[in-house]
Amino acid sequence: MDTRPDLFDPLEERRALQDTESKIAISGHPLHAMLVAFPIALAFSTLGADLLYMWTGASFWSHVAAYAVFGAFAMGVLAAITGTAELLLVRGIRNRSSSWTHFILAVMLLSLIGTNWIIRIGDPDGAVLPVGLALSLVMAGMTALTGWHGGKLVFDYQIGTKAAGSERS
Repeated sequence: MDTRPDLFDPLEERRALQDTESKIAISGHPLHAMLVAFPIALAFSTLGADLLYMWTGASFWSHVAAYAVFGAFAMGVLAAITGTAELLLVRGIRNRSSSWTHFILAVMLLSLIGTNWIIRIGDPDGAVLPVGLALSLVMAGMTALTGWHGGKLVFDYQIGTKAAGSERS
């Protein structure tokens, strides 16, 4: 008679991947998901303002771009803090390689946004062409890639979502 205990395949159980509920949330709404909308919108606004400056030559648009990229950086830092906290605090998020890929992309994007902001301090008009516009183009592409990857985490892996039937204490 076989007296060995039943063994479970850890790949089938995937216990380490099941806990994906947000720990940094207000009434069940993850802060990271709420905050990322701002740097995304402001990054694309920076590109739009740079293109309008290139088209019109109006100093107004270079100043709009400078303020937009500052806002993108400031809100990006807040989103990064909440996203990093989620990554480190939630086991199911931390154990996914795709979460780390999103993290690395976001850090790279934040450094591009910061660089784009720094070059504009003092001379917003002079910073737009060609370096500011080039950075804004790369920034917009990286924003799209990072945002798409973050969306995949939420919609495909339910990262940061509340498990069905679970109650917050």
